[in-house]
Amino acid sequence: MARTLRFSIGGMACAGCVGAVEDALKSVPGVESASVNFAEHTAEVTGDVSAEAIIQAVSAAGYEAAELKSAADEAEKEAAEQAHLRALWRQSAVAGAVGFPLMLMGWLGLMPPLEGAGRIFWFVVAGLSLFVLWYAGGRFFSGAWKSFLNHNANMDTLVALGTGTAWVYSTLVLLWPTLVPESARHLYFEAAAIIISLINLGGALEARARGKTSEAIKRLIGLAPKTARVVREGRELDVPIEQVGLGETLRVRPGEKIPVDGVILEGGTTVDESMLTGEPMPVKKGVGDEVVGGTLNKAGSFLMQAKHVGADTALARIVEMVRQAQNSKPAIGRLVDRIAAVFVPTVLIFAVLTCLAWYNLGPEPRVSYMLVTTMTVLIIACPCALGLATPIAIMVGVGKAAEHGILIRNGEALQRAGSLDTVVLDKTGTVTEGRPALTTLEPLAGGDEAELLRLAAALEQGSEHPLAEAILAAAGERGLAPPKAEGFAAIEGHGVRATVDGQAVLFGNAKLMTDNGIDPAALLPRADALAAEAQTPIFLAVDGQLAGLLAVSDPIKADSRQAIARLRDQGIRVVLLTGDNRATAEAVGRAVGVDEVIAEVLPGDKADQVAALQGAGRVVGMVGDGINDAPALARADVGFAIGTGTDVAIESADVTLMRGSLHGVADAIAISRATLRNIKQNLFGAFVYNVVGIPVAAGVLYPFGGPLLNPVIAGAAMAMSSVTVVSNANRLRFFTPGGRR
Repeated sequence: MARTLRFSIGGMACAGCVGAVEDALKSVPGVESASVNFAEHTAEVTGDVSAEAIIQAVSAAGYEAAELKSAADEAEKEAAEQAHLRALWRQSAVAGAVGFPLMLMGWLGLMPPLEGAGRIFWFVVAGLSLFVLWYAGGRFFSGAWKSFLNHNANMDTLVALGTGTAWVYSTLVLLWPTLVPESARHLYFEAAAIIISLINLGGALEARARGKTSEAIKRLIGLAPKTARVVREGRELDVPIEQVGLGETLRVRPGEKIPVDGVILEGGTTVDESMLTGEPMPVKKGVGDEVVGGTLNKAGSFLMQAKHVGADTALARIVEMVRQAQNSKPAIGRLVDRIAAVFVPTVLIFAVLTCLAWYNLGPEPRVSYMLVTTMTVLIIACPCALGLATPIAIMVGVGKAAEHGILIRNGEALQRAGSLDTVVLDKTGTVTEGRPALTTLEPLAGGDEAELLRLAAALEQGSEHPLAEAILAAAGERGLAPPKAEGFAAIEGHGVRATVDGQAVLFGNAKLMTDNGIDPAALLPRADALAAEAQTPIFLAVDGQLAGLLAVSDPIKADSRQAIARLRDQGIRVVLLTGDNRATAEAVGRAVGVDEVIAEVLPGDKADQVAALQGAGRVVGMVGDGINDAPALARADVGFAIGTGTDVAIESADVTLMRGSLHGVADAIAISRATLRNIKQNLFGAFVYNVVGIPVAAGVLYPFGGPLLNPVIAGAAMAMSSVTVVSNANRLRFFTPGGRR
């Protein structure tokens, strides 16, 4: 059976490693999909496969893998990353302590000659720099060797070749100076040490900045309480959250986090659900109301029954959805991975060409020029910035969306949301509250209101439609017990029919009446007037005769108009799509300010309407909350499900809005566009850095009077390129979607 496994991946040196690891994962029999996140150094694998097989495949490719199954595994991974960060700081300091004093001595002209007693000094320097290469740069050389054995090349290869060549050349000059012309007898021990110091410093700064990108998911995990107070055999006991079982009774006191998902059995309170919905106002809860684990109990003490525990709680599912989205790749990310996979081999070829060009065409001392330019090309070329550009921004963007109660299923949806130009809105439960109330009850002259309502309730008592709920609620308030309906049949998009107390009853729109030979003309003017007031008129006929008219009104959400105005300000065309009659739909459309109204659409035809808009060249987002919206949500370029809606709608959607507000759609689009801008900025910076830096490092400016790039400067630039990308992505953490009050 297919399942999704998550792994920590060790040994990845740059974005070029991503392709190698993914290829290793996909080569395992049973793997359906595999995605590696270079920013988080994790992999997600889906398929009918064992963790052991995955770990073995990754190991065979020259990397390390460990399955992440629990919070303890996540904590262990974080502890390992912190230990690695501390090691990078130490290694950078040690390498810098050797390299920078030597560089300063060179600037001040204090370096001794290679002859006589000066040779002793240089042998000591050679030993110290070798120690630096082993202690602070050993991982580059071991990584390069592993890559070589697996017929790959990565950033470790470039750094190892650059610094190793510098040390070997300097040692040869020290041991046998006559092998090279006198003008080429330069030593580069300090350059090797400083480059290693700067690269480790850049790695430490990058790792620290990368840690900040996952703060959103860390906060989500931190919301889960560690203990719960269970009621067992009449006693209240505090137990670890893992020991809470389904159906157990729990006590929640004021100020405590609700431990798991469940329903209130006794008592009442107000609950802060901001972690779930992003809304700061507490929600009143009473007996029978559902509560969610991780939310905060504000006022009263209550007893609850556990309905979902462990990985089945809403918070656990949210954490998992955010993780999956952060690990997924949009199209732009997959393109960059393919480029990164061939980047290092391309740089190696360019370095060889640089070496040959300077050796054959360069001025004297050509050997020194050849060494410096080749080493500089190897050092400055860094695919890390390229590989981090997309995943690091996706991680922050998805986390930022989660903070605002927006759950994005994958990186593809995050990318597509930014390109939407049309948003289609379902009416009931999306633009409106979804809690209609009966507002009009008008029998024909001589008819009885109570009998009209009783018959309508009889036909609707088996329905789950919000309009049916309104009619049944009204009958209940008047103490009317609806009789049993026999031979019930629903006519899609038009209404229902049944036999009640031996009478043939029809209940639906005007078309249902005319299709069955009943003339609704007597009540049509009144129905049109009600529809113009955004009420939904419904005709009722008994034994082929028109009996009366009922109307149901669903209040428009308080913030729908403002949210739709935000969407239009973002340059998006807003379409209202509903099965309701045209007059009612247009009245709602006018009230909230949409651009277009498509009414009287059968439930099964909503997806066709979305497809028609796409056929006209529009990039369409669909927002809905009901089962009948699921096909349209799946058909749209991006489907937005109102989180207060049905599970089917949520499962069909790319984005889930945990609160019932359309502001979530505008927020999601704003976050998507900000994330895409950030990705493009990162990619532009990474490409410009390499496109400009590598030719300059190769010395293309030298024949025109320009300078040669110092390898030390190249090392600093390479180290800082990744830090710049990560820092730019972290700016998204401070982004706030505008327009809400």
